[in-house]
Amino acid sequence: GIAPMTLWSQMPSIYLLTAQTWRRSQNYIRDNVSFVAVLYIPSKHYINSIPIFSHVRSSSTDISSQKYLRTRQLLFDFEGGRPIPRLREPLDLFTIPSTSSPFQGVRWPVECKVICDKIHHIEWDPPEPEPFYQQTGHERTPMPVEEEKGNIIYCIDSGEMETSYFTRSRVGGGREPKKGATSCANSQASSTLSFESRFESGNLQKAVQVGVYDYELTLRNDMYTTKHTQWFYFRVRNMKAGVTYRFTIVNLMKSSSLYETGMCPLLYSDLAAWLKGEGWRHVGSNIRYYRNDSEKGGKTLYSLTWTLQFPYENDTCYLAHCYPYTYSNLQCYLHGMISDPAKAAYCKVRVLCRSLAGNSVYALTITAPGGTWQERRSKRAVVVTARVHPGETNGSWMMQGFLDFLLGESPDARLLRETFVFKVVPMLNPDGVVVGNYRCSLTGCDLNRNYRTLLRDFFPCVWYTRNMVKRLLAEREVVLYCDFHGHSRKNNVFMYGCNDHKDASLHLQERIFPLMMSKNAKDKFSFRSCKFKVQKSKEGTGRIVMWRLGIRNSYTMESTFGGSTLGDRKGTHFSIRDLKSMGYLFCDTLLDFCDPDTTKIAHCLTELEALLRQEIRRKLGQDVDLDSLEGLSDIDIESSTSGSNSTESDGLPNYNNLYTD
Repeated sequence: GIAPMTLWSQMPSIYLLTAQTWRRSQNYIRDNVSFVAVLYIPSKHYINSIPIFSHVRSSSTDISSQKYLRTRQLLFDFEGGRPIPRLREPLDLFTIPSTSSPFQGVRWPVECKVICDKIHHIEWDPPEPEPFYQQTGHERTPMPVEEEKGNIIYCIDSGEMETSYFTRSRVGGGREPKKGATSCANSQASSTLSFESRFESGNLQKAVQVGVYDYELTLRNDMYTTKHTQWFYFRVRNMKAGVTYRFTIVNLMKSSSLYETGMCPLLYSDLAAWLKGEGWRHVGSNIRYYRNDSEKGGKTLYSLTWTLQFPYENDTCYLAHCYPYTYSNLQCYLHGMISDPAKAAYCKVRVLCRSLAGNSVYALTITAPGGTWQERRSKRAVVVTARVHPGETNGSWMMQGFLDFLLGESPDARLLRETFVFKVVPMLNPDGVVVGNYRCSLTGCDLNRNYRTLLRDFFPCVWYTRNMVKRLLAEREVVLYCDFHGHSRKNNVFMYGCNDHKDASLHLQERIFPLMMSKNAKDKFSFRSCKFKVQKSKEGTGRIVMWRLGIRNSYTMESTFGGSTLGDRKGTHFSIRDLKSMGYLFCDTLLDFCDPDTTKIAHCLTELEALLRQEIRRKLGQDVDLDSLEGLSDIDIESSTSGSNSTESDGLPNYNNLYTD
C-alpha cells in the first residue's frame, strides 16, 4: 500500500522486496539505484541465494564512497586497482564459522525432551591396552521379568510421538515439561539407581528394576523407525561402591555381535576423571550376548548382559557402546581450528548445507595457500568423510586423528597440503548424532544407501556431498575418496573398495592403498579382512557412487568397535589413541601411495598378484591366469562385504509439514 517512491526513500541501503514490489519499482530502480541483487527463493524448506548483478552506475557515484560502505552485505574485490562489488554470503543462511560468529545452537526435533546439562568427558588413554573379556562358559542368562512385576524407574516418551515422521526442529528440543523417571531413585537414601539419557547423543528409553541390583534396559529405536537398536549411552547416579550391579539390554536386533568374542562396554566416572584424570575404560564381567524369547514386528530380539562394580559411592557415571563423539564435540574442535591463525591460513571451514533439522553440515577445504593460478588448479584432490552412521563414533575419532595430522606442522603434513586439495566432511549426519540414532537420519532411512538420491530436501547431506564431488571432478583429478565407518561384527581396521572387471590391467589397483595401510599399521589393520566386491545391494553407498562418478580409488574404512587380533595387540581393545592413530596412518599411507618413486607400488603389485593366486587356488582348487581375470566373477574369489547389517530401507520419507522454527 506504499507508493514505490515513498518506499524506496525510506528504506536503508540494503532492502528486500517482493516480486510485486520489484515489478512496480523497476523504472525508479533503473534511474536511482547503484547496485541490485536478487535473492531467488525456490521453496520454504531450503533457500539458495543467487546474486544477479543487474545494474551498476559509475558515472554519478564513487562506488567506494561512504554511502556504500554503510552496509556489511557488500564486499569488494580489486582487479587492477578497480573495485569489483559482490554480495557477502547471507550469514543467517549458510553461516561461515569464524571467531566473531559463534557456531549455532544444536537443533533437535521438537519431540525430543532434552535436559540442559552440558556433558563433558576428558580424553584419556589407559597406560596399557585393555584386554578382551575371556568367556568362562559359566556366564548366567538372566530370566526375563514381566514388566508389571518390575519397577519402571526411567521411561522417556519418544516411542509414542504424535507423528511417525519428522516435522520440525528447535534449538534445545521440545519446550514442554520434561517427562521422565518418577520414583524413589531421586532419593539419596534409596538403593535404586537413577538413569538419564536425554542429552546429546544419549540413548536409553526405559530402565526397569527387576532385582535389588538388577536392571533390564530398553534402547530407543532410531527416531521415526521401528528398528536399529545398537548404540547406547546413558548416565547413572545414586550407586553404591563395592556392590555388583547387573545390566541387561533386552531389545538388540543383531544376530551376532563382538560382545560374543570379548568386547566390553565402556564406563566413565566423573569422580575418577576429577581425582585421577581417568576417562573412558572398558569394564564388565559375566558378559553374554544371546537370543532372548522376545520378538518385535516379527523379528527376533537379542540381549546383552553384564555385571560391574562402580568405583565410587554416589558418583556420576556414564555407560556407552563406544567412545562418544557428539555434534557439539565437532563444533568445539572446529572452533579451536579457526581460532588458530596458522591453521586458519590453510583450512577454510564452510557450511555445505543444512540438515533436515537445520544443523550445519560442515565442509573443510585444506590446502597450502599461495602459488600461481595454474599451480593451484593442477593440484589433485582427496575427499574424506565420516559419521554417515551416527552410532559409529569410532569414525569421528579416526577423522579427528586425520585432521590433527593434516593440520599439524610436521614436514609430512606440509607436503600433503602442498600436494593436494583436501575436501573433508567430518560429520555427514549431525541430526542422527544429536538424537542418539545408530544408523539413520531423521528421514528414518540409511543415508549411506541414498547417495544416488534426487530428493535434495529429504537427503540434503548426501545430495550436497555428491554434488560437491561432481564439481570437484569437473575441475581436477580426485585421487582418492574414503568414508570412515565403524563395524560391529569384525575386529581390526579394514577397507571395502571397488573392483574394476572391465579393464584387466587395473584389477589389482584398488588393492594397493589398503595393502599399504596394512604395512603401516601392522597391529591394527587387516588386509585379509578387506573386500572389493561391488554388490548390487550396496549401489547407493558413498563408496560405489563416488567410484561410478570416476574416482578409481574409492573406499570405506571400517574400524571395529572391539579391538585388534593382530601382532602384539592381539586380544586388546582399541583406545581413543588407537583410533586417532588410524587417521595419522591414513595420511602417512597417502604419501606412500602418491610417491613419485613407484618402487613401493611395484612391490605391492607383485605381492598382490601372489596373494590373489593363492586365494584363487584355495577357493577354486586350480591356478588361473591373472591376465584373463576380466571374465572371472569376483563372487568366486571373495565373500560378501556385508556385516554392517543395514536392513532394508523403510521406503521414501513421507513429510507433510517439514520446517524448522
